[in-house]
Amino acid sequence: MNDERPQRGINWTLVSLLLNVFLAGGIASSAWFLWSDQHAQHHDRPAAQASADGAAPAKARSLPAAADGLSSAQRQAFRSGLRELLRDNAGLTRSSREARLEASRLLSAPVPNRPAIDAALARTRAADIEFRERIEAYVTAYAATLPPADRERFAQALPALQGPFHVNVPRAKP
Repeated sequence: MNDERPQRGINWTLVSLLLNVFLAGGIASSAWFLWSDQHAQHHDRPAAQASADGAAPAKARSLPAAADGLSSAQRQAFRSGLRELLRDNAGLTRSSREARLEASRLLSAPVPNRPAIDAALARTRAADIEFRERIEAYVTAYAATLPPADRERFAQALPALQGPFHVNVPRAKP
């Protein structure tokens, strides 16, 4: 009986050591990700501009990147307005997510309840559409405040983004 106790202590020590290694790795990788993201935001050139050697600009990935070609003050105003819009519409985002989770839960039930699933998906669509309408209204209202040259630059950046203004351009066939 005394022989089991030291063995159990070694097992728990190994489990604790492995858990600590994984936690330390997770914390280190999270810190690196956050640092590298902040570093990239402060040191990369705007996505709407070409590099000095004439290479193509980097593809913008999100709506805030549409303002990269604008002045610092205009970029800051656009992004702070987007943050405020997201904060003000957190309820729509939450209700959409909850309806998706409910639809997923209902779909995985042993006997799916089709009307309930359809209703949950309809709530998701309604919240998503309303949120998209609000984003589009904000973007168009903001663009209307810009001088014509800046508005053109802003409008040209929008189709390359992911989101409501994204445009899929078909590839030319060889």
